[in-house]
Order: sequence, then structure tokens, then C-alpha cells
Amino acid sequence: MEGILALDRELDIGLLDRVVQTFYMGAGAEQQEAQRVLTQFQAHQDAWMQADAILEKAEFPQTKYIALSILDKLITTRWKMLPKEQRLGIRNFVVAVLIKNSADETSLQQQKTYLNKLDLTLVQILKQEWPHNWPNFIPEIVQASKTNLALCENNMIILRLLSEEIFDYSAEQMTQNKTKNLKNQMCGEFAEIFQLCSQVLERAQKPSLIKATLETLLRFLSWIPLGYIFETAITEQITSRFLTVPAFRNVTMECLTEIAGLTSQPQYNNKFVSMFHLVMSAVNSMLPLQTDFREAYEESSSNEQDFIQNLALFLTTFFSSHLRPLETPENQEILLIAHSYLLNISRINEREVFKICLEYWGRLVSQLYEEMQQLPMSEMNPLLNLSSPASLISSNPAMLANLPLRKHIYKDVLSTLRLVMIENMVKPEEVLIVENDEGEIVREFVKETDTITLYKSMREVLVYLTHLDVVDTEIVMTEKLARIVVGTEWSWNNLNTLCWAIGSISGAMNEEMEKRFLVNVIKDLLGLCEMKRGKDNKAVVASNIMYVVGQYPRFLKAHWKFLKTVINKLFEFMHEYHEGVQDMACDTFIKIAQKCRRHFVAHQVGEEEPFINEIIRNLPKTTEDLTAQQTHTFYEACGHMISAQPQKQLQERLIFELMSLPNQAWDNVVVQAAQNAQILGDPQIVKTLANVLKTNVAACTSIGAGFYPQIMKNYVDMLGLYKVVSALISEVVAVQGNIATKTPHVRGLRTIKKEVLKLVDAYISHAEELDLVSHTLIAPLFEAVLLDYYNNVPDARDAEVLNLITTIVNQLSELLTDKIPLVLDAVFGCTLEMISKDFSEYPEHRASFFQLLRAINLNCFPALLNIPAPQFKLVINSIVWSFKHVSRDIQETGLNILLELINNMATSGPDVSNIFFQNYYIPLLQDILYVLTDSDHKSGFKLQSLILARLFFLIESGQITVPLYDPTQFPPDMNNQLFLRQYIMNLLSSAFPHLQPMQIQEFVQTVLALNQDHPKFKLALRDFLIQLKEFGGDNADLYLEEKEQELAAQQKAQMEKAMTVPGMIKPVDMPTMEEEEL
Repeated sequence: MEGILALDRELDIGLLDRVVQTFYMGAGAEQQEAQRVLTQFQAHQDAWMQADAILEKAEFPQTKYIALSILDKLITTRWKMLPKEQRLGIRNFVVAVLIKNSADETSLQQQKTYLNKLDLTLVQILKQEWPHNWPNFIPEIVQASKTNLALCENNMIILRLLSEEIFDYSAEQMTQNKTKNLKNQMCGEFAEIFQLCSQVLERAQKPSLIKATLETLLRFLSWIPLGYIFETAITEQITSRFLTVPAFRNVTMECLTEIAGLTSQPQYNNKFVSMFHLVMSAVNSMLPLQTDFREAYEESSSNEQDFIQNLALFLTTFFSSHLRPLETPENQEILLIAHSYLLNISRINEREVFKICLEYWGRLVSQLYEEMQQLPMSEMNPLLNLSSPASLISSNPAMLANLPLRKHIYKDVLSTLRLVMIENMVKPEEVLIVENDEGEIVREFVKETDTITLYKSMREVLVYLTHLDVVDTEIVMTEKLARIVVGTEWSWNNLNTLCWAIGSISGAMNEEMEKRFLVNVIKDLLGLCEMKRGKDNKAVVASNIMYVVGQYPRFLKAHWKFLKTVINKLFEFMHEYHEGVQDMACDTFIKIAQKCRRHFVAHQVGEEEPFINEIIRNLPKTTEDLTAQQTHTFYEACGHMISAQPQKQLQERLIFELMSLPNQAWDNVVVQAAQNAQILGDPQIVKTLANVLKTNVAACTSIGAGFYPQIMKNYVDMLGLYKVVSALISEVVAVQGNIATKTPHVRGLRTIKKEVLKLVDAYISHAEELDLVSHTLIAPLFEAVLLDYYNNVPDARDAEVLNLITTIVNQLSELLTDKIPLVLDAVFGCTLEMISKDFSEYPEHRASFFQLLRAINLNCFPALLNIPAPQFKLVINSIVWSFKHVSRDIQETGLNILLELINNMATSGPDVSNIFFQNYYIPLLQDILYVLTDSDHKSGFKLQSLILARLFFLIESGQITVPLYDPTQFPPDMNNQLFLRQYIMNLLSSAFPHLQPMQIQEFVQTVLALNQDHPKFKLALRDFLIQLKEFGGDNADLYLEEKEQELAAQQKAQMEKAMTVPGMIKPVDMPTMEEEEL
């Protein structure tokens, strides 16, 4: 096998074939050896010189593919370094092989895969050579296509691939300039290509050629001038000749969809409308409107199913771009027929098809709602000034009946759409029970992200539909519920989808209407719960009751008796053992507690006492059938209520009563443990302590700063227990070794330690009196925790210690500065030793360690200036190590720490900053340039570029006044600015020898000049990175910042828009509801 690596003599193609065959068809050691040899062969810098011989003589197809991959690598990374004659030779050879293998029909079919790879190689050459070194390429390929049908078919594929490379994939693979030049060239020479396509589509009879041409045309349609489409007969030609032919109808519909998505000047409106009539006529002949689409789809072939999906895409695309011209009286008939088609398609049981339709329905109802909102209602009816116009319009649709609104055109369509949305409604994330494949009702453990996203979109459509005609929405929902109650439409699915839809429109009705509607719904559901027999049926009804009531906090707050009834019903469900029901009861309880908390601590009219008193008094009985985790949720819910009690003394009494059971259990164990520590060897005692601590964490999380009396009651005992447990763990580890940390007993003891840490963390993160915390809690805590962490074996160290210290640093800030050296001595070195051995062990400690470093740098920076120089150097090394990490999160944390550290140093005065930058500027610059040009760290591009710009600014602005170089080694006229230029150019030249000196010089001058203009700085940097390798691979991460900014802007705009539509943001998700009450 090694013979193929001897590239100084003629390559044995037969041996290469055998090695490749061994790799693809062999096994064991022989296959591994073949892989090793082939990898070395492909990596050899002269392997490309053998490509012509391999392509001409190899018998095994995969051998030829390897030759082409070697060529592709050469073209994308080293093409510009080759002499002109060699480039021309490779180009001519690839063209000759292409022509030879696509010269006749037999070869075209037999060599299809090989030809596809050859086509891609040619396109890579074109990206480098065309147009400047190959100006006649387009005329040549067009002329060649007219000589031979098989050649023409393959040339169509080449033109399609070229269009894709330039117009679809260029942004992340080529520089801005290069992309612009290629696009201009393609547009300038398109007339010849279009003429060729037209001739083929007009005259050709060969199916594969027609299909290839249509697929090529499809890629052109998004960018060619509209004149080619509407001032020629191309649309009529493809619609009349190919749309009804099964072999071509899918690609033809895709072409028509691409045209439908084009936006244009009004002069082309009639052309678009004519095209639409033509297409709908053809569709009607293939798929009459009376067809049962749901059934037809299930019985269709995949090709026919694709056509229905493509029809949905065509309709939604056309409506999204050209709906208004179809709304004229003369076109309304075809408009409504087309929407009926879309409604029928929306009923198909195929999620991807439904999502296509849903996106358009969302756009349509949003536009109709906005038109309604723009009416000058206050002029038409002065009474509207007294309340929300949106709610009055929504609840009085008759007011709008005589106004010229677009929604009237779609009245019947929207009414049907309401039913379609209800029937298709997907499960909200709050619903925890589902029907499994065996038809049983079970607890759902994995949430489907796709379903949650789909629910949000459907919910938006239903909210808009409610505003467009609230009366019709109520009628559709109540009539469907009535049919379910009487049994004519009873099924789990029908009840679920209806209740999910009812829950989704919370807030869209005015309060009076919502009250009437909801009272009827809840009464019907409670009646259904009593009427239905069988645990599964009851579980389904129960889950729907809980979901619906959980979505209407406004209603519950306005109707105390109903709220109390609902809570008592939830307490009943907490005794129901059916899988998922108890979980959902607890989740609904905490949700209502969060949104209605004040009502539980207020003394309601007609009640003897606040309801929270009764809840706490009955807590043992209410929670007796709940699991420990569910009980913790219950305590957290009660904590939300207690946090709403404004009187401190009453709040303390409620906390005392809430925590009485856990405190009794705690006191009992602590008393016993004080007399005999050995009881901590009893697993049941350990479990009890852990459970009590978890209960405290749950209550503290929701009560917040008011939890101080409870935490202080047990604080000394808690830290004492922490020490005792630590000593026990150390004893076991000393006897049994590291393996002891994995035993159930030690894991149970460590749970106690972790929960102590979590409890203190939960309190301090909410604490308000920070001086009190600093003076009373920190010293005993550090005394118990820090030395223990330091002395433990690595496997017994808890990452929660690092999390807690991070919380304390963030909260107490400069109050903790004097204790930072103590903290670093205890946790820094020993943790760094744990995580620096590789990139994977101790992942929790790793993430927490860098978060702690960042918190110290941000909040207690002066402390870093006072630690010994060797320890400071370790801090810097650990930061560098973090941004070289393979984990994106840790990379990002490390880059943030470095940027913030540089900024802190720069503002610390020349005495501090000059020493720092003299020691670390050049090494840090080198490390940042390393990760910037390393393909494994592309995701950090945004922060890398910010750091680089900041480092350049500090030099260019003269802020660093000490020399970064050794003055004895340079002439007297040397300065930092000149040194930095030379240093970067030398560094890049040695790292990337294939780059021209002028390229590097131009890049360095550009980025140094742009150090204060970050958007332009980033563009220059990105162009350079793409140039480095014609930057092979996926460069999407270089555009991560733009994508994140675009997404953030979209989300902000969506949120702002949603806030103006009543009900668009779920009442349970509204951030201001409870705060407004307090």
C-alpha cells in the first residue's frame, strides 16, 4: 500500500484502485491501514499532479472521486499560487473529461455521479477564473449546448450550480468584492443563457433534458430582471406545456412559486393575475376543489404529496406578495376559490404542509386586524374614547359591518379557518399528559420544541381571529364543546384541541364577555369530569380543566369564589394517582399562585381569614399523596403567596407556620446528630435532611429577602452539619479511595452539602440588606466551605461552591474585595488543576470556574491587582486557556473576561496599565490572532474582533506609553505603532506563506486604521479570513453576530407588536400583571 505515497515516480493506478477498494470494502486492520495511507496520500502537497492520470486510468469510481477531492482542495486553497500555464492546463483537462463523459446519452446516465462531481470541480475553477481569465465561458457553454442533447443536459446542470454558488452560497464563501463582480457578470451575460433555456423548453421532447432545464431556470428566477419573465412567453409556456404533466408538474410549480414570490412595480400586476388564473385553471383540472384532501393525501404517492405541498407553497407565496390585485371585484371569485383550496390543504394530517399554510394564515389575519385598528373609531363613535377601542371593536363586530374592510371579503374563509385551527391545535407545553402509541394516557417527559413553536404560531392566529369576529369565535367554540358534551363528537383528541384553543385566546375578549364564556366552559368541563367513567377519561378532562383555568388569571382575580373553587379542585387532583395529573395540578397551582398571589393573603369579603392560612393549615393533608418534588413545588407556590404579604410581622408568622413541619424534622435530626454523629450513616436520616433542605430552597426561591428569619434560625446548625458531613465523606474516602465518592451513601451525604450551598445561594441572590449579609453570613460560611473545598479530593469537590461564591461576588461586589485573596487561595489553584488536564473532565466545575473569574474581574477588580505575580500569571493563562477551549460557552466566557480585563486595565492609570500591557499585550495579541484564524473557534468571531479592535486602539491612540518591544534590539526611531505593524505582518506571513506580502500589508493597514469603526473593522477582518483558505468549510459562524442581532431585532419588534394586541401575550406570561397590583 505504501507504494502510492512515492510520488517522485509514476503512480501505480492499479495499486491505488486496490487500496481504495480495501478502504471501502475491506475490514479490520487492513481497512485501517488503507485509510491511513489514503489520508497521507490526499494530504501530500503534490498529490494533485497525479489527478489527470487517476481520472483517465482508474477503474474504481471512488478512486476518481478522491482525485477530484484533491483537485477541489487545490482550487480552493492554492489556486492563485499556481503558474498560469498549470491553471490553464487543469481547466482544459477538466473540460475535456466533462465533454468526453457527457457526449452521449449512455455515458450521461452511466456516469451521473462522476459527472456531478466533475461539474462541481468546474464550478470551483469558474469561481477563480471567470470572467477575467475565461471571458468567453458563457458563449462557449451556450454554443456547445446546441451541438448535442446529452451535453446540453449536463451544461444546464453546470449553469444551475454556478448560479447557486454565486447567488445562494456566496455570502459565507467569497469576499464581498468577488461576489459582486460575479453577480454583475452573470446578469450581464444572461441573455444568451435565457435564449438557450427558452429554445429547449419550446422544442425539446427529451424528458430528462426538459427537467434539467426547468431545474436550472428555477435557480435563475430569483435574480433575473422581470422583463425576461413578463415580456416573454415563458410563464405561459411552462404552465400550459408542463404543469399538468406528472413528470414535470412539481418542478414547474416550484418555478411558478419562485415567480409568485417576486415583488414588482404595479405595471406587472395584470401579468401576475393572469398567471394566477392560468395556474388555478390547471390545478382545478388536476385536483377539483370537491376532493377530500385529507383522504386523498394519505392515499397519494410521494410525488403527488409533493405536488400538494408545492401547491400550498405557490398559493401562500402568491398571496403574500400579490394579494391586493386579487381582491378587486372581478377577481374575488378566483381569490375565494384559491383560499378554499388552502383551507382544504390545511386540513391535511401532515405537519410540514400545515406549517406552510399556517405562516400565511398568520400574515393574513394580522393584516386584517391592523386595518381594523387603523380606523378612526373615536370620530365615528365618541364613546370609544372612554375605553380601549380594540376591545370595543372586538366585542361589537356589528359596528364594522357597513365599513369597507377587507375582512368582509374573507368572512366565510375566516369562519372555516377558526374551525380548522381548533381541530389542528397542538399541545401547549403546560399540558403534561399525552396519549401514547398504545392509546394510553401517560405523563410526558420530553417536550417537543417543534410542537411548542407551532403552538405559539397557532395561538397568534386564533387571537387575531377572535379580534376579527369575537362572536363567531365564541359560537364555533361553544357549539363544538356542546357536541363533545352530548357525545356526538366526544374523543380525547377533540376535547384536547378545543380546550387548548380556548386557553390560547385568553385576554382576547373583553372582561365581561370572557366571564360569560369561561363560566360556561368551566361548568361544562366540571360536569364532564363527573359524568365520564374510567381513569383515562377523567385524567384527560382533568388536564383540560387545569390547563384552561391556568390560562385565565385575570378572570380568576376578578372572581374570588371561582378562584377558591378552582384551587380546591386542584387540591383534589393532587390526590389523583393517574400519571401526570398530580404534576399538572402542582404546576397549575404554582402558576396561579404567581399571578394571583395578593388574593391569597388578602382578607376576602365573606371569608373568616385569608385563604393562605387555610392552605398552610391543611398542607400536611393536601400534600400527603405528593412526591417529594411535587411537595417542593407546593411549598414554592405558597412562598409566592407569602411574598405578597406587605406587613413584615405577618409575613414572618406565615413563614414560621409554613416551615413548621420541615423545622420539626430538622430539629429532631440535629438534636440526635449532636448526641451521635453516626446516625448520619442511616440512609433514611440522610434522605430526610436532604428533603428538608430542598423544601427550604423551594420556599426561599419564591419568598426571597423575607426568608432571612428562617435561614438564620438554622444557619449555625446548617454550617455545623456541613462540616460534620464533610468530615464523614473524608473519612470514607481515606479508607475506600476515590471510588467512595460514587457510592450511594456518600452521594447522599454530598446532596446535603449541595443543598446547604443552594439554600445560601438562593437567599443571597435575593438579599436586600447587603451589609447585614456581609457581616453575619459570609465569615462563618467561608470558614465552613473554603478549606473543606481545598482539602477534598477532586471528585468530592462540589461545583456548587463555585456557583455560591460567584453569587456572593456579584451581589456584594466591593464589600467582598478584601476577601478575594482568601477565596482564590482556596478554590483557584486546585480547581484549575482539575480542569486543565483535558477539555472534558469536570464540566460543571469548568463552567463555574470561569463564571467566578469573570465575576471577580467585574466586581472586585482591585483584588486582582493585589495578588502575587505568579498567581496573576496563572489567572491570565487560565483566561487564555478558556478562549481556546472547544466548548462555545467557555470560549465566550473567556473572551468576555479578557475584553473586560483589558478595559479595566486601560482605565487603571498608567502605573498599573503600562506594566500589564508591557508583560501581556504581545502574548495576548498572538493568542487572539491564533483563535481568530483557527476554524474550530469561528463562533467567537464577534468577541475576538472586539478584543482585537480594542488592542489596536490602545496602541494607535498612544494610550500605552511604554515600549512593547526591547528598545536595545531596534533602531531609535521605532515606536509602538510601527512595531505593531511589523509584528502582525511577520506573524501572518509565517503562519500563511501562501498569502502575498501586499495582501497582508494592505490588510494590516486597513484594520489598524478602522480600529474605532467596528462594523467596517469586522467586515475587513471577515474578508481576510475568507481569503486565507478562500476560507474553506462552513463560515456561517463568522456571521453569527449579524444573525443574532437580526433575530433580537425581530423578537423585539414582535414583542412590541404583540403588546398592542390584547391576548397576544399570554396573561400568565405578562410581566407586569402582579407588580401593578402590589
